[in-house]
Amino acid sequence: MAPDTVSLRYFLVLAQELNFTRAAARIGIAQPALSARIRRLETELGNALLVRDTRSVVLTTAGAALAESAPAALAALDRAWDTARRAGAGELGTLRIGYSLSTGAETAPALVDKLIRSSPGLEVGAVPTATPEISPAVADGRIDAGITRGEQPGRGVRRYLLRRERIGVQMAQHHPLAEHPEIEIAAAAAYPLRLPDRTANPVVHDELAAVFRDIRPHPRFHTPAVSFDMSQRDLRDGRTLAPAGAAADTAPSPGITWRPLRGAPMLTIHLVLPREQSPLHRRVRAVARTLAHELHWLPD
Repeated sequence: MAPDTVSLRYFLVLAQELNFTRAAARIGIAQPALSARIRRLETELGNALLVRDTRSVVLTTAGAALAESAPAALAALDRAWDTARRAGAGELGTLRIGYSLSTGAETAPALVDKLIRSSPGLEVGAVPTATPEISPAVADGRIDAGITRGEQPGRGVRRYLLRRERIGVQMAQHHPLAEHPEIEIAAAAAYPLRLPDRTANPVVHDELAAVFRDIRPHPRFHTPAVSFDMSQRDLRDGRTLAPAGAAADTAPSPGITWRPLRGAPMLTIHLVLPREQSPLHRRVRAVARTLAHELHWLPD
């Protein structure tokens, strides 16, 4: 029979004090209640643990053996309880996050860092994933969570707004428009506009293109030859502007700056989780909510 762990903990205090009055005071219970606990423990064990008289308390051989071995057993039990509690709270396990490349400069790293710091027992892996693939991958369990720009379509998932940010344009630091702290949409539309490939990211492509829908004459849109052009040579040379969210200004590339567009709508970033959620998924959502509050990602 498993021992009464409360009584066992009381016994260890008594084994240290060898005095019922002092042990009871240290525990915070009445002395008769402590005596009753020790008698119950002896009954469960089938052996006397103490030799008592009116003046002293002495451990028996069984009592001394229990006093020596019980602390390690209780510590192991405490660890087991703590492990179960943390697993139930989603603080243990392996978390796989897929993120769209446009969220990789700031949003995804911030969430991964927050998850690691708040849950040391959680192993977090994050990989860039083609935006249209994120929701399907979350739905079928290939990844546990996703971070996407825009409200990407997909079944079997839930989307949670993680961040809103202003739309602006990236440009060369020497570009004439870079002199202005805020740029009119029509002024930006006078230059070729660099948009992400619609095949790779239709939602964001359409959101950015819609900013210029009412501009006449229609702006000239340009799509780079590769979906994520690290060189950005056309921007550096001042030939094009690139509509982008404010996160682009957090870690700008050398020679490139960002300016907000006056009157443009907000871009959104969403956390994608499966419709049926485990404690791990609920943990991710809670941490993401805290992070969004701390970093003011969702302004009123």
